[in-house]
Amino acid sequence: MIEFSHLVKRHGSRAVVNDISFTAQPGRVTGFLGPNGAGKSSTLRILLSLDRASSGSALVNGVTYRSIRNPLLTVGSMLDGPGANRGRTAKAHLTWVAQSNGIPLSRISEVLAMTGLSGAARTRISGFSLGMGQRLGIAAALLGDPEILVLDEPTNGLDPDGIRWIRRFLRSLAADGKTVLVSSHLMGEMEETADDFIVIAQGSIVAQGTGDAVRGAHRTLEDAFFALTEGQASYRSGDLTGGEHA
Repeated sequence: MIEFSHLVKRHGSRAVVNDISFTAQPGRVTGFLGPNGAGKSSTLRILLSLDRASSGSALVNGVTYRSIRNPLLTVGSMLDGPGANRGRTAKAHLTWVAQSNGIPLSRISEVLAMTGLSGAARTRISGFSLGMGQRLGIAAALLGDPEILVLDEPTNGLDPDGIRWIRRFLRSLAADGKTVLVSSHLMGEMEETADDFIVIAQGSIVAQGTGDAVRGAHRTLEDAFFALTEGQASYRSGDLTGGEHA
């Protein structure tokens, strides 16, 4: 289980994460939703001990990520894409990740097959499409057969086929009893993927619960999202003539 409790992260006087508390449960996909700049990535970076909280806690099975002896065997993650040397082949990248975490090399062919990359195992990552890169990042996250998956915007830039694949794949992981936490700003897609939803804006939770609870009286999750986050994005949309809304 993943548990955030009163998590705060400040940059100077500004709180980029402000009193975040929620849990992500086994056997469920938890959608962590918010506009760009809402604090999603900052929250996940703290969870994975890539950044320090100003106060509060972010725990994996009751402990901090940095205290887990072999973290990839417990938590698989993808932040900022696959994070691979583009001069390496897919197999070479996964070999490096496996060896650095004491994972049997036999697992590499398994995760390549799971993510549809068996035919690209010896292809240099520089030749990968964006979708293939996302699949490779997920393959690396799965190497240790972890019970928890943390994925930051895994559908960014993907075509419809890639988005559909990730949706089905995440659902299958949850069906196997894994805890899946996925950040996204694509409401329509997450409505078809997640069981539970956490919506944040400007670092604070503005709604959480099941799809029905978050939608409320709105027709879709997307409609609810825009109502909940109106005026709280870190940018403003321009009008059709190129001007800015007042």
